[in-house]
Amino acid sequence: MKKTLVSVVGPTAVGKTALAIQLAQYFQTEIVSADSRQFYREMTVGTAKPDAQELAAATHHFINSHAVDTVYSAGDFERDALALLYTLFQTHDVVVLVGGSGLFVRALTEGLDDLPQAPEHIRQRLNESLQSDGLPSLQQRLKAIDPVHYAQMDFQNPQRVVRALEVYETTGKSIADYQQQKQVARAFDVITVGLNDEREALYNRINRRVEQMMENGLLEEVQSLASYREHPALRTVGYTEIFDFLDGNGTLQEAVEKIQQNSRRYAKRQITWFKKYGNTHWFAPTDLEKIKQFLHESGVMAPQKT
Repeated sequence: MKKTLVSVVGPTAVGKTALAIQLAQYFQTEIVSADSRQFYREMTVGTAKPDAQELAAATHHFINSHAVDTVYSAGDFERDALALLYTLFQTHDVVVLVGGSGLFVRALTEGLDDLPQAPEHIRQRLNESLQSDGLPSLQQRLKAIDPVHYAQMDFQNPQRVVRALEVYETTGKSIADYQQQKQVARAFDVITVGLNDEREALYNRINRRVEQMMENGLLEEVQSLASYREHPALRTVGYTEIFDFLDGNGTLQEAVEKIQQNSRRYAKRQITWFKKYGNTHWFAPTDLEKIKQFLHESGVMAPQKT
């Protein structure tokens, strides 16, 4: 019988971690994290990383697995996570995948497309432009030449904006043109469970989560990471806004409000991504019993109690 990877996806703050732990306990299995920022040991508060109690409730992989100055790509994750799954499936019929980083989820479940490599001079020029002119300049350039891809991507992530521009300037094609190819067959089944909620409820959770991050020491965490601020993982929502404040731009309250706003925008893009890719079955965050019933009907059975 084929093994099954249950992939839990959805927007930020919707409750993916809690559901993944409940499913891991139910199926007596382990969790693979596909959150591209929770890999980094030094980034805890701003990534809403599972706390000690949650990490103890189920075995997690790819949490605190890398140093913040390590560049860890979706391709690297695909390779390492596939190797891990090979091992986990020796002793488990089901493994739970959880995360809101769509590209990393897709890398593991479907495989990555063979994107063209840009000449070094193009990459260097774009990165120099990022440093001198800032991310908004590159965002506007990408939006003008490739509005379709721009609308569905994480355009707050400078690494992905630069990559999309690299592909376009190298080939004259959208990066989306290279993402239409047939997915790679996996040796395991993939069932994707999407969590979503009413927009007002989701946005309230996002706003409250950001407030909790501040209460838990986000400002101090960002200050401690100042020497790494140019690394891709730190040029993301929750960190760039605080760095901007530390540079003397606006008040701390304005920075918090920007994090909330940018997090809400990111949530919308996550929902768009997961609705477009894969056969996602959507549920409310409180639908645990419905999700278990759906998985049973899909042939995913919990171990028999002894």
